[in-house]
Amino acid sequence: MSDVMVGAADLTGGALTLETGFLGNIPSDVAQTLLGRVRTSCDPVLHMAIESLGEPLATMAGYHLGWWNSDRSEVAGSSGKFIRAALVCAVAAACGGDAVDAVLVAAAVELVHNFTLLHDDVMDGDTTRRGRPTVWSVWGVDEAILLGDALHALAIRILTDLRDHSVALEAIMRLEASCLDLCVGQLEDCSFEGHQEVTVDDYLHMAGRKTAALMGCCCALGALSANADDPTIAALERFGYELGLAFQCVDDLIGIWGDPGVTGKPAGNDLARRKATLPVVAALNSKSEAAIELAALYQSSVAMTATDIDRAAALIEVAGGRLAVQRCADEQIQAAVAALPDAVRTQDLIALSELICRRER
Repeated sequence: MSDVMVGAADLTGGALTLETGFLGNIPSDVAQTLLGRVRTSCDPVLHMAIESLGEPLATMAGYHLGWWNSDRSEVAGSSGKFIRAALVCAVAAACGGDAVDAVLVAAAVELVHNFTLLHDDVMDGDTTRRGRPTVWSVWGVDEAILLGDALHALAIRILTDLRDHSVALEAIMRLEASCLDLCVGQLEDCSFEGHQEVTVDDYLHMAGRKTAALMGCCCALGALSANADDPTIAALERFGYELGLAFQCVDDLIGIWGDPGVTGKPAGNDLARRKATLPVVAALNSKSEAAIELAALYQSSVAMTATDIDRAAALIEVAGGRLAVQRCADEQIQAAVAALPDAVRTQDLIALSELICRRER
C-alpha cells in the first residue's frame, strides 16, 4: 500500500497526528464541511421524529441531542459528531445515489447510535456527556432506558419511509443485525471488567461487534440506498468495519489522554472506572514491571485518586500500551482505505477516514 501511508503518531495528545500528505493532501476542512452539511440535512427529519414522541420523551431526546436545555431553553452546546450519518451520505453520493433516501438512512443510524449512547451512560454510570449531565442523571435511569428504546423504534419507522420497499426491508434487516452484534459486543465488554487475562485479540473481536459492526452497516446502508451492486456493498461494509476498529482505538486513547475541555468528560474517565480499554489490555499483556504495577492498581477495590489515574496513564505508556493502540489505529485506517473500490474512493470518504484519526472527542 505505497499510496496509503499513515504517519507516526504524536505521543503528546490523545488522538493520532498524521504526516502531511496523508491520503492525498485532503484539505482539513473537507470533513467538517461534510459533517455540517449532513447535520443540516438530517435535522428536519430528526426534529419531526423526536417531536412525534410526545412529552417528556421529546424534551429528553432533544436535550440528549444538544438542541436545548432540560427546560427547552436555548443552548449553546454542540450536538453529536454525525460521523456515522456522514458516512451514509458520503457512500451514497459515491455510488450515485439519491440524497433524499440517503438522508433518511443517515437520520435513522444517528438515532440508533444515540440509543446506544443513552444505554451506555446508564451501564457505565457516566454523569457527563458532551459537557452536560447525562439524561439518566437528570431524569432517571428508567427514563433514559426507555428513551433509548424509543429512539431505536423511531429509527426503524424512518426506514419504512424509503421509497423502495425492498430496499427498506433490506435496510431494516441489516440495521437490526448490527444492533444484535452491538448488544453481544457490549455484553462481552462488560464481561472484561475485572478480568486481566483479556488479550488484544479478545478486545478487537469485542470491538468488532460493539463498534465496527454498526459503522460497517452505515456504509453498507449508504450503498444499498444508492442501489449499488452486492460486491460494492460488501466492499463498503468492510471499509466501514475497519474504520470502526480504528474509531474504537482512537476512542480508547481519548478516554485516557483526551482533553476534558474538548471531550466533555472528566480526564482519565476510563481509568477512574478501571475500564479494560485497549491501551490497558495491551499494557497488561506486555508482562513488564509497569504492567505488574498497573495490574495491582486495577485489582485494588479502593477508588482511584487523581494521583492514581495519572500513575496508571504513565504506566500504560511505559508498558507500550499507548503506542500499540496508535499503531493499531494506523493499521486499521490503512485496511479501511485499501477496502475502498477505486470507483468510490472519493475525497469525502478519505476525509472522513482522516478525521477519525485526528479527532479529539
